[in-house]
Amino acid sequence: MAMLHGTTTNPLPRPQIEAVQSVTILKVTNPPLSRHVSLKDSFGSSVFQRWFHIIFYYNQRFSTEDSGWLLAGWTKESLGKALEEEPVLAGRLRRGGEEGGAELEIVSNDSGVRLFEARISKTLAEFLDLEDREREATEAEIVFWNDIDEQNPQSSPLLYVQVTNFQCGGYSIGISCSLLVADPMAITSFLRRWAKIHNKIVSEAEMTKLPLFYLPNLKPNSSPFTNQTGSNRTKDRAKTLIFRVGTKGLNLNDEAHLALALLCMEEVEIKLGVKMASRFSLLVEEPSKGLKVESYLREGLLQKPLMDFKSELTCACWDDFGGNEVIFSGGNKPVWVSYWINSVPSEGLVIVIPSPDSETNIVVVF
Repeated sequence: MAMLHGTTTNPLPRPQIEAVQSVTILKVTNPPLSRHVSLKDSFGSSVFQRWFHIIFYYNQRFSTEDSGWLLAGWTKESLGKALEEEPVLAGRLRRGGEEGGAELEIVSNDSGVRLFEARISKTLAEFLDLEDREREATEAEIVFWNDIDEQNPQSSPLLYVQVTNFQCGGYSIGISCSLLVADPMAITSFLRRWAKIHNKIVSEAEMTKLPLFYLPNLKPNSSPFTNQTGSNRTKDRAKTLIFRVGTKGLNLNDEAHLALALLCMEEVEIKLGVKMASRFSLLVEEPSKGLKVESYLREGLLQKPLMDFKSELTCACWDDFGGNEVIFSGGNKPVWVSYWINSVPSEGLVIVIPSPDSETNIVVVF
């Protein structure tokens, strides 16, 4: 998608959060499901700080039938329904083992997703016309998240949603998802399914019917507040490069995943002329097995030849994951989609998303 770049002399307004609530699954998950998180070798607290953020921006198409307030009001029902398909997204992380050791698992205990509703005193067109640096600084405040509490992870949500209303009637939907619960491709696929469920629920409702949780009618007594956490994270935006390689029909082992990670990091350094950190974390999503997290020092690692993979390695982009297809409100496509992953000082990250039926995606974060 193309974006206009301009300059502004006005102070950048900060979004005001008007309401916070939890969205829970509409029916109890019985029996509860779990997702294993395997932590190999030593790992630091950075694994709890890694989040995938995606923000969708929408123009207002209809004055009464399409607004962020309406969308957020129906979210209690539509997202609650969508979570029935992926209940671990509404679950919590807990330490495994009899004595709460290093192993982790995510349990679908139906604790819920955090939903924030906010407003910003700027039009969507003005916001998208900001210079990248200004816009990205504010984007950290129109998508909410808190890092997982390392000592008490069971108290921390793993998915956040923030709907921000612009002055013109346009709105954004900001998603923050812990990389421990879903990789970027998986969460984007879930968001597409949620959008379809949302549209179906709204279309079946009476056109004049307002959602039960329609904030303008609830008239909250509390004063709005700003996202102080987001304002301190304007420099936490990492750079990424995404690769894709054909692995159809292949079941890659741990050595192949590591070799692919090293190959892609080398490609980043060659293509961009940068030097990646000596330490990196490798996240591998294994179908039906859960997530494997390992920490490595690049020094001394011998990369096995992957010449066939290197010749097939191609560059991809975030939009290839299908974010442009997350369409709410009867065909209203996003006018812009923004993606990023948190940076962690002095540590790189590689996410390998294997698929025996198609291509393997490798996300290098630096």
